[in-house]
Amino acid sequence: MALGNPIRRLRRWVIAECTRLLTQPLTTYIQRVPNNIDKLKKTLRKGDVLLVEGDQRISQVIRYLTQSSWSHCAMFVGDELLKGDPARAAELRERFGAEAQSLLIEAESGAGVVVSALAKYQRYNIRICRPESLHRDDVDEVLRYVIGHLGRRYNVRHIFDLARFFFPVSLVPRRWRRAALTFGSSPTSRAVICSTMIADAFARVGYPILPEVVLVDSGPPPGPWWRRALGYDHGQPRARFRRPNNSIITPRDFDLSPYFEVVKFNHLGDPRLDYRRIEWEDAPLSAVVPVALPAAGGGVPALRTAGARRHLQRLRPAFLSRSSASRPTS
Repeated sequence: MALGNPIRRLRRWVIAECTRLLTQPLTTYIQRVPNNIDKLKKTLRKGDVLLVEGDQRISQVIRYLTQSSWSHCAMFVGDELLKGDPARAAELRERFGAEAQSLLIEAESGAGVVVSALAKYQRYNIRICRPESLHRDDVDEVLRYVIGHLGRRYNVRHIFDLARFFFPVSLVPRRWRRAALTFGSSPTSRAVICSTMIADAFARVGYPILPEVVLVDSGPPPGPWWRRALGYDHGQPRARFRRPNNSIITPRDFDLSPYFEVVKFNHLGDPRLDYRRIEWEDAPLSAVVPVALPAAGGGVPALRTAGARRHLQRLRPAFLSRSSASRPTS
C-alpha cells in the first residue's frame, strides 16, 4: 500500500506534465479565413457540431494521427443552459454576459467538459457540421446528454490509446494484435474526450456518424410471379448499419460523414458572395477604399473599390496590349 501511493503520485505527475506540454500553443498557427461572429451565431443551430483546427501541440498530434485538419469538436447548445435552472442561468449570464445566448459544450484537455462562449473560436479555422433531418425531440435528447457530462474529466490516456490504433496492424506481433486494437479506457470510465462524448450523444438517439454499411439482398419483391419472370420487378438491396466503436470516433469523422451537412457561411456577413467585388492584394491602393464591418461583427475590415468595374475595364485593355506587344511577330 505504501509503495502504491508514490507510484500513483508519480503517474499523476507524469500525466500532468504531459498535459501541460501538449496544451502549449503553437507559434506557427495561421487563420486562413476570418470569422464573422455575428454571421456565425445566426448560422448555427442547436445540436450542430463545430469542428476546430486547434493551435496546441496536442492539436498537431491529433491532426497527424487522424490525417485531418480538425483536432477538436464542440457542440453548439445556444441558450439551452439558461433554461430550467435559474441559479445556473444567473451564473452563466454573469460569466459570459451577452455571449450566454450562444454557448458551446466541449471536452478540453486539462479542464474536462466545460461551457465555452462561441466567440472563443473567432480566431480559429472552423467548420460547421449539421446532422440532417434530426428530429426536434432527438435534438433535445442529444443536448441533455452533453449537458449531463458537464464537469467530467478529460481522458488524456485515451489520446495515447488512440495513437496505437492508427499504426499499421501488420507491424504488431500476431498474438498482440487484438490487444493493440483494444483501448485501455474502461467502458465505465467517467472520463471522456470531445469526439467520443458527442458520438455517444448521437448514438443515444440512433443517429449515425460513420457506421459500416452492408447492402444485403431483400429477397423477391411482392407481386405476381409473371412480373418477376419478365423482369418488371426487381428486388432492391437493403442497407444494414453496424454500430461503430464510439471510442475511436475522431473530429474528422463528422466531416466525412454523409449524414452531416457541411454548412459554410460568408465571413463578410453578406447573404451571397459577389466574387466580382473581391479586392485582390495586387489592386492599386489608390482605388481601394476600406469599409469597416460593424463593430459587433468582430470581423476584419473589408476592402472595397470605388468603381470596381470601371477599374477592371481599364486593366483589361492594358493587359491585352502588353500581351500583344510581348508576342513575337512572324
